[in-house]
Amino acid sequence: MTLPLAMALRQHASNTRTRLSEKPRRVVRVGRNRRENGSSVPQLRLRAMPRSLLAIVIAALPPALLAQDTVRATTARAAEPVYSPAACAARPAAVLTPDSILIPPAPLVPTPSPLRGLYVNRWAAVGQKMWDLIDVSKRTEVNALVIDVKDDRGYVLYRSRVPLAREIGADTVAPMRADRMRAVLDTMRAHGIYPIARIVVVKDPLLARKRPEWSIKRASDGEPWLDKNRNPWLDPHHRGPWQYAVDLACEAIDLGFSEVQYDYVRFPDERRLMAEATFPLARGRDRASVIRDQLRFVSASLRPYGVPVTADVFGLTTSDSTDMGIGQLWEKFVDAVDVVLPMTYPSHYSPGNYGLQRPNAAPYKVIDRALRDAKRRSAGIANAARIIPWYQDFTLGAPRYGAEHVRAQIQAGYDNGVYDWMLWNPGSRYTIGALRPASERATAAPSSRPLSGGQHPQSSPRSPGAR
Repeated sequence: MTLPLAMALRQHASNTRTRLSEKPRRVVRVGRNRRENGSSVPQLRLRAMPRSLLAIVIAALPPALLAQDTVRATTARAAEPVYSPAACAARPAAVLTPDSILIPPAPLVPTPSPLRGLYVNRWAAVGQKMWDLIDVSKRTEVNALVIDVKDDRGYVLYRSRVPLAREIGADTVAPMRADRMRAVLDTMRAHGIYPIARIVVVKDPLLARKRPEWSIKRASDGEPWLDKNRNPWLDPHHRGPWQYAVDLACEAIDLGFSEVQYDYVRFPDERRLMAEATFPLARGRDRASVIRDQLRFVSASLRPYGVPVTADVFGLTTSDSTDMGIGQLWEKFVDAVDVVLPMTYPSHYSPGNYGLQRPNAAPYKVIDRALRDAKRRSAGIANAARIIPWYQDFTLGAPRYGAEHVRAQIQAGYDNGVYDWMLWNPGSRYTIGALRPASERATAAPSSRPLSGGQHPQSSPRSPGAR
């Protein structure tokens, strides 16, 4: 027994002898009868003890003894780690630089309607291709560019002020110079081209290796789970990766990006995942609820910035009634963000989908069915997100995609009342002949007018009976 505790108890015993006729107060027990392993633990009964003396006694007890009553509560399930708060609870009015000059955030470009965009990968962004695609946007109906701010390897486009990005070296692989980034965004704003920051969230092998406690773990040995390419993935249950994505978005918006588009907001799409991995932070939630909760978090965090927060989702989410094992269920995510962008690439649909033996060879029919299902499922959901589909402008299997295939997808969207679209080519090489001239940017639903390359679309507007 420690000296302060012994002295306190002797003083208490002396005081108690002078008050034997008083009615005893409630008994307070500290500790339990036995430890978890069966060894005895002494009980201490404190009768009529003043609160000040009780505090002294409890403070003097060994920490291990006090911890016994909470051991079951703390080991029942893993606790959520403590993360540093997101950097942008509110949009700053200005940024203070070392030379004490206040630099206000860059002006934003208004969201165009209809919105028609192209994807720009990070290697295109840091090279001549960036200026080529800006020129394409000036000459054609394209009015938006989706630029990789953080790609699926975890690399950030430019030197970042976000501490975690700098700590893990995410901004050190061929970063775009600050003056070039400024010139790109200023040029886009001057020509009314809408800059969208694409930020990959869960597929970030760089962060997963630097923060292994945030990665998906194998149930067998607690080591990071690896995908078919031997890369770790971040666990979508952890709030840390999502806060990192918020912080990167805050920085991008201050630079002048006018919309934030999150990609890989899902679990890995490998069937063996559920058999091999463990998710201690699930707390009884299904995968779709986890993705919904995290999307709501990022949307709420960025609300003070006043920019659209959007999410890329699998194309088949428009029609599949399950979460497909990746945590993306239409009814659960469609009201969590401002815009959902289903990746409705015909080449990604399996034979038999929508009753088509070769979905890739029927781009109009794939998009038509996908968007009809999407609109039906969004109907009746309060605050359902706007739908902007991704269309395929690349070849993956037969047939070789050209202007007629791209235009067929666009026409299917128009016939379903969806006039916004994005084109995806992983190398950022686009079929210019599929794009109409800039003079038709404001046209809601063009049909058979000449394309910008002088070609005519091979697909024709469907008849009302084809619906």
